[in-house]
Amino acid sequence: MRRPPGGRAARIMLLAQLLDRTGTGVWAASSVLYFTFVAGLDAGQLGLLLSVAGVAGIAGSPLAGHLADRFQVRTLLIVSHLLRLVTLCGLLFAHGLGPLLAVVALTSLGDRAAKTLEMLFATRVAGERRTTYQALFRSVANAGYAVGAGIAALGLAVATRSAYQALIIANALSFLAAAVLVARTREPHGHGRVVQRTDGAGGAEPAVVAASPWRDRGYLRFVLLDTVMSLDDSILNVGLPLWLVHHTAAPHAVVPAFLVINTGLVVALQLRVSARVEEPRQAARAVGLYGLALLACCAVLAAAGGGAWTASAALLVAAMLVTGAELIRSVSSWELAVSLAPPHARASYLGAAGMAQSVQKSAGPLLLTGAVMTAGPAGWLVLGAAVAGLSVVQRRTALRRLNLLHPEPVPADRTGRVNLSADLGC
Repeated sequence: MRRPPGGRAARIMLLAQLLDRTGTGVWAASSVLYFTFVAGLDAGQLGLLLSVAGVAGIAGSPLAGHLADRFQVRTLLIVSHLLRLVTLCGLLFAHGLGPLLAVVALTSLGDRAAKTLEMLFATRVAGERRTTYQALFRSVANAGYAVGAGIAALGLAVATRSAYQALIIANALSFLAAAVLVARTREPHGHGRVVQRTDGAGGAEPAVVAASPWRDRGYLRFVLLDTVMSLDDSILNVGLPLWLVHHTAAPHAVVPAFLVINTGLVVALQLRVSARVEEPRQAARAVGLYGLALLACCAVLAAAGGGAWTASAALLVAAMLVTGAELIRSVSSWELAVSLAPPHARASYLGAAGMAQSVQKSAGPLLLTGAVMTAGPAGWLVLGAAVAGLSVVQRRTALRRLNLLHPEPVPADRTGRVNLSADLGC
């Protein structure tokens, strides 16, 4: 944190993200209870509220990417934080399902826009060391979530309307603090659209991609597969707790341990994992490891039977495996989203890439509850095998696109002449 990639601007941004995620942790730990006991929503209304938030979040990423091609990233990020500040404070005055839907949708839109803009900011200030920055961010974010959950526990212990409102205000203040810190940074280099980039020899960039991500089938294929490569999030937060409650003899007290394991491992290991994925082709090859880790997790869940102790042990192992998959995905997905995008339109491309997380958050829980867990242990095995197979597809297509966008240099012999036989694979 003292010398992060990107220098002073990156250090300030990481601090802003720490405060932001602390507030988010406060709200994540208390939101369902607030909507249930304070807002008075029933289960169906709560499900509708969360679904609307998910759909609104899907729109936030491409909107942020589109605007970042035309306006300063720093300014847009400040606006996103202030939007979240206003809408979250609106919860204190929103009564009834209709106003709550509007407020939550706008908050989710600002959340996803802010995350995309943070990604773009980091890409510009950290440059080639963006994977190290991403690892630092992941560690900082998880620490913030943990602190926020602890703060929320104090308010939930009181469990009065005023206590819930205090938690909302605490989260809103975290957005205000983040906006103030972002205002102290400088706009990173590279804002605005670049018509054409040339290499050192004066040649134009290879014409293998479209000017817009919506006309680039190769990049859209990456985004679609990356949605599947993000299922570890739903498995950790939805699959493991529900499988424990409805299909095993493990005690309910094991559920909090999933978050403890996940947070601890991410904080402890994210930097070490990122050190092994420092360039695009390493990121592409790591996608295969993600598929294997998630397959192993699903296999353990399918076998999580027996008594309370056996089931608990299996579920804790599954939590470690899905966290391992998350560690790989957080680095490989980030690096590939940047490296597979053309530099001349990177902002809009990263906006499209940000949709993968939002779509997964909306569709992932439905997939797990409506299909995987309904099918029992076989459902987990099918899911694991499908993700592992698609990870191979993602790996191959990513490597193929990287070879087009960033061709590897042709090897030369000792005299400095190009070795054509090596280039042709002879």
